[in-house]
Amino acid sequence: MTDRNSQPHSASTPIVRTNPRGFIPAFCRSSVGKKMIVAITGIILILFVIGHLLGNLQIFLGPDWINGYSQHLRDLGPLLWLIRAFLLIAVALHIYFTVLLAIENCRARPKRYVERDYVKATFASRHMVASGLVVLAFIVFHLLHFTGRKFDARFPLLKMDPLNHYDVYSMMVYGFQNIYVSGFYIVGLFLLTLHLTHGSSSFFQSLGLNNEKLTPRLAFGGRIFAWLLFIGYTSIPVAILLGLIKPAQQL
Repeated sequence: MTDRNSQPHSASTPIVRTNPRGFIPAFCRSSVGKKMIVAITGIILILFVIGHLLGNLQIFLGPDWINGYSQHLRDLGPLLWLIRAFLLIAVALHIYFTVLLAIENCRARPKRYVERDYVKATFASRHMVASGLVVLAFIVFHLLHFTGRKFDARFPLLKMDPLNHYDVYSMMVYGFQNIYVSGFYIVGLFLLTLHLTHGSSSFFQSLGLNNEKLTPRLAFGGRIFAWLLFIGYTSIPVAILLGLIKPAQQL
């Protein structure tokens, strides 16, 4: 009696190979999977950027508005930290898979096309990974600066406002009065905007939206939206540096 597994296979007999590691690891290793993860995490981060901007713009409405908004976030308690952890994981996954895709593209690109691709590529697309890493450094600094209240000795001196809320209004004003802090903030937002302008073009392709008429229009709208975010965010440090917004407490 012969073993079935020992029988030779003919050239026409298909051999089915199963992946014992499962669907998720295989999905994460595929180029399509990596692009999908980058696109989905990008959506999550853009939604956060929009919400964060709407909260920060309340500084133009006065101390009560933005101090109350900050207090509302602190009242979330452990839920706020879960949201922060979720966002940090999204950032890590977004950067990790973006780097993997960049490495794959470099390995797959023939050397004779490097110069031609460089001419056609935009600054944002050529420096996607580098700008992403600088943005990550900016996010870490921003969290330590305002959430951790580091790098400015005046922050601990601020008293509670009349409603017994922490005076985030004055903290933001004192923080952005530092020209170097505001400069780094604006540069970080500029690189984030470049990141979004390129991401808006590749995002729809990653989701399989390749309509010749609709996709370019959506990408153009995404670029306009990215620059509107830049204007909204940078309006705060610019207004503070120009003296249009002054601290509620004098230290």
